[in-house]
Amino acid sequence: MDQRLGRLADAGQSIWLDNIRRDMFRTGELRRLIDLGLRGMTSNPTIFEKAIGAGTDYDEQLSSLAGSERDPQRLFEALAIADIRSACDEFAGLYDATGGADGFVSLEVSPLLARDTSGTIAAAQRLWQAVDRPNVMIKIPGTPEGLPAITETIAAGVNVNVTLLFSTEQYEAAANAYLAGIERRVDRGEPVERVASVASVFVSRIDTAVDKLLDERIAKGEALTELRGKVGVAGLKLTYQRFKELFEHAERFARLRAAGAHVQRPLWASTSTKNPSYPDLMYVEPVVAPQTVNTLPPATLDALMDHGVISPDTAERDVAAAREEIERVERTGISLVQVTEQLQVDGVRLFADSYNAMLAAIAQKQQRLTSAVAAGG
Repeated sequence: MDQRLGRLADAGQSIWLDNIRRDMFRTGELRRLIDLGLRGMTSNPTIFEKAIGAGTDYDEQLSSLAGSERDPQRLFEALAIADIRSACDEFAGLYDATGGADGFVSLEVSPLLARDTSGTIAAAQRLWQAVDRPNVMIKIPGTPEGLPAITETIAAGVNVNVTLLFSTEQYEAAANAYLAGIERRVDRGEPVERVASVASVFVSRIDTAVDKLLDERIAKGEALTELRGKVGVAGLKLTYQRFKELFEHAERFARLRAAGAHVQRPLWASTSTKNPSYPDLMYVEPVVAPQTVNTLPPATLDALMDHGVISPDTAERDVAAAREEIERVERTGISLVQVTEQLQVDGVRLFADSYNAMLAAIAQKQQRLTSAVAAGG
């Protein structure tokens, strides 16, 4: 095991990979990462768009489906489900060894359903059944319409990764949706020991948005430079404090824990540094804490294993200072509520754009493959 990943595991934090490509299974790359200490994997429409649109990894399966299926969305699901099953199988040993506490792989419902509660519920159930692996997590956005879908999906016994959260307030709404779903199962006498969930809080996009607003003030002569790049990590630290209040100190969860329920772990997402002047691990090293997940894109994972400085409980340090940094930004007139609400709206749109681009790429690629077969015949 990589010593840094091992130290993070000892500190209670699981590192997941925010990437999936079919050749990871063929080359043994994923198995190597698991042996090094990787504990899960996430995917999203942007990742699949890049994986399917570029290269030839998926051509054979697309060719085999050419005669029976032409709907790009169904073709995508066939491709994605095959990959997610393979990844789940790679992580199955870890899932079993941890008693269902880790070793998860996430697959997102169509982002085109982000404002459709009933459509999201139906899609989550369908994908859960299609993948047919106990360690798959179905990703549902934490939009106002997604929250009741999260409750219904958890109540049905389906693992959920709540995505596109950008604030402590959005995180708390997602946590309450999870708790409501677990409560339904407990009240019905249904098992909860193997129902898992994470709440994915996106961080780098917050700093990008806030820095832009701060730069506008700095250009006018305001002395706000020291607040640049501070809101993201500060927000994660406050979110972790709220997690502890909800899951470690509240009576509501104590009853559910007694019935065998697991906490819904906070997951730090969008952890690659967007500003090249910032440290490459600024969303990793300062936010280590028990019962959390950090999902890293490949370059950030490489940086962590190369030169990461790992200390336990860094998310618990300087919480008062983090709160003061948030308050100072608010006192400038920047509304973090408005910023994070807009980020969620933009996040839904960006994933929908990637999803539509991916469907178009699949349709074009299948047409080329079909034409090539016809010409060869």
